[in-house]
Parts: sequence; C-alpha cells; structure tokens
Amino acid sequence: MIRHSKTQTCLIYGSALILALLLLLPVLWLFIMSISSTRDLTSLPLAWIPTEASFGNYRDLVSNLDSSAAQSFLYALRNSLIVALCATGLSLLASIPAAYSLSRLPGKRRRGLLFAAIVTFMMPPVAIVLPLYSLMATLGLLNSHFALIAIYCGILVPFTTWLLKSNFDAIPMDLDEAPIIDGANRLQVIWHITLPIAKPAVGAAALMAVLMAWDEFFYALLFTNDIRAKTLPVAIADFAAGRVADYGLISAAGIMATIPPVLLAYFLQKSLVSGLMSGSVKG
Repeated sequence: MIRHSKTQTCLIYGSALILALLLLLPVLWLFIMSISSTRDLTSLPLAWIPTEASFGNYRDLVSNLDSSAAQSFLYALRNSLIVALCATGLSLLASIPAAYSLSRLPGKRRRGLLFAAIVTFMMPPVAIVLPLYSLMATLGLLNSHFALIAIYCGILVPFTTWLLKSNFDAIPMDLDEAPIIDGANRLQVIWHITLPIAKPAVGAAALMAVLMAWDEFFYALLFTNDIRAKTLPVAIADFAAGRVADYGLISAAGIMATIPPVLLAYFLQKSLVSGLMSGSVKG
C-alpha cells in the first residue's frame, strides 16, 4: 500500500477539488440561467444571482404541450432515447462476437481488421457524409430513426469492438477451452463464460456508446428536419435559431437533456471504472 505524506495528500485532494469545480461550474451557471428571468439575463452588469428565481422554464418544457418549444423538446427527448438505446443495443450485439473473434480466434488478419476498425472510428464525419446522405436519400430513409441508428451503429461498433477486445484479452483462454472440449459451441462460451466475467467491460462499453449517440450533433442535424426524428442536440440548437433567443428556456432544456445520461452514468459508474481499468483477471 502506497503511503503519501500530508503535503502530497493535500495536493491530491486540492487538485481533485479544482478539477471538480472546473467541471461543475459551467453546469451550475447553466442551472442559474435556467431559473433566471429575462431581465436578469440581459441586464448590465450581469446578475450572477437571480433576483427572482423561477422554475417556469422547466414547466413550459414538460407541461405546456400547446407551445411549440414543449412539443419540440418532448419529441426530441423521445427520439434521442429511441436512437441512443437502439444504436447501443445493436452495436453491442455486433461488437461482442466481433471482439471475441479478434481476441480468441487465430488468424493473420486480426491486426489488420482491428486497425481497420480503429481507422473507421477515427474517420472525420465530413469525409463520409455525402455518400451517406445520397444513400439514405435513395433509400427514402432521411428524417427517420432508422437512418440515425444505422449511422450511429457504424460509429459505435468499431469503438465498442476495440474496447471489448482489450478486455477479452485479459481473460485466460483456458476458461474457453474446457467447455469447448465438453461440446459447447463458441456462442455458448461467449454467453456463459466470457460475458459474465467481462460484465463490467460490457457495462462500460454500453455507457460510452449511449453517451456518444446521445450527444451526437453533426449527423442528426443533416439527416433530420422536423420533430419526427430530431434529437435533443438539434432541438436545443433550434431554440437559438430565431431572432430573439430565450436563454432561460435554452438553459432549462440543456439541464434536462443531461439528466438521462447522468442517471445512467450514476447507476453504471462501477462498471465504467472497473471496465476501463480492467487489465487482469484474478484466478
């Protein structure tokens, strides 16, 4: 066990506190803006503390169904949930056997396939957006959930495959050989042996995939044009597209858009830490 001096301990906790403040202060300011009046947000000098705090912007987004802002936000929330969860589920369904095969099965082309997956993930969106747009337009899939799910799967599968492969490598191959000798097939080995051991890694991959799909803006902006398929990043950007932007409403939408991923991260935080830090298996 490593012991630190009092000075080192103070430096560690002080650095952690400074990092936490840097991460939380923008969120705190966004929340203050969401409960501030228009007068406070437009006054000079700027009112850092609202004179009259109100949660009216939140009520307008979730209860005032007659307003276009509430309709746009609620439809976008539904679209984001559908697209992010479906893309994550399909990506894991494809990446788990892919990662297992890259980790376990022999072959000289494994490194090339893994390198190709990484290159695909790192490819800039601008380089492939035109052929993707032409393909979706030809198939009549523009402004649909299916278009975004398919595109996001193309982004997420290489990433989750790479992440899971590095964790599958840490699992001893001896654990796979015994059930295969007894007559089990590869899918049974993956389901009954590999996945229970790599559950934290799968949870980390799922969380990262959901966050990436939830926050994606570029493709969602280009491939959607109304509330049937617009996701939250695009809908919130639309709130600022008019001549007069309601910064309080935009801030409230931003705060509410962070709640689902924050809750998911809270419940999967143990999987995230252990999955990303996994490098060995006790046995």
